[in-house]
Amino acid sequence: MPNILLTRIDNRLIHGQVGMTWTNHLGANLVVVANDKAAADEVQQNLMDMAVAETVETRYFTIQETIDKIHYAAEDQLIFLVVKTPQDVLRLVEGQVPIKKVNIGNMHFSEGKKQISSTVSVDDEDIQAFHRLHELGVKLEIRRVPDENSLDILKFI
Repeated sequence: MPNILLTRIDNRLIHGQVGMTWTNHLGANLVVVANDKAAADEVQQNLMDMAVAETVETRYFTIQETIDKIHYAAEDQLIFLVVKTPQDVLRLVEGQVPIKKVNIGNMHFSEGKKQISSTVSVDDEDIQAFHRLHELGVKLEIRRVPDENSLDILKFI
């Protein structure tokens, strides 16, 4: 069973807050980015690697690669899983990735989305994915940084 400490939705994927603050808070030694585009973009990967301490490893997998490979993780790999959307989390959970808790950090506002917190905006597809994840027993919290109180996203959607 992979040791997934936390799964975070952040449309920026790895940046300073994820690479340092969250990783240190969790005690993670591996950040896995599950994103189809980032898995194919070495320039983006190199930029994201700069936001992570040298003692923390990174892996960049497509959603399907994550489903296929996560169960081969070593026991000493303390995994912080980062994705871009709630739909990505749902695909992972439906693919038998053992995700128990999701931290919703950043989902930027764009046309067709409504803002439900200072850093989270959702559309109907996002809401459907969150409700399905809840049905599957996944705990869902909005929390920007570790020392902030978490909010149950279901109260806002």
